[in-house]
Amino acid sequence: MSDRESLLESMHLTADSETARWMEQRGIAIADEETMSQAIHDVYCGATADHEHPNEKDHQQALVIIAALQKYAAGTRAS
Repeated sequence: MSDRESLLESMHLTADSETARWMEQRGIAIADEETMSQAIHDVYCGATADHEHPNEKDHQQALVIIAALQKYAAGTRAS
């Protein structure tokens, strides 16, 4: 089950619910360290990377980005 599916299930929503559509229309994504580090790896390392999976730097960057997103979502400015 994907993170999005897990979130919808925990909220007792279906994928075609108004709330799910609202999240999708606004580009809201669910991310944790694993999914964010993989996204960072895919974007910045790309197909020409000398490694297949996110490395320690990708994981560290993921944690920093997630922390910044959490601050903005809480209404405070990240430093």
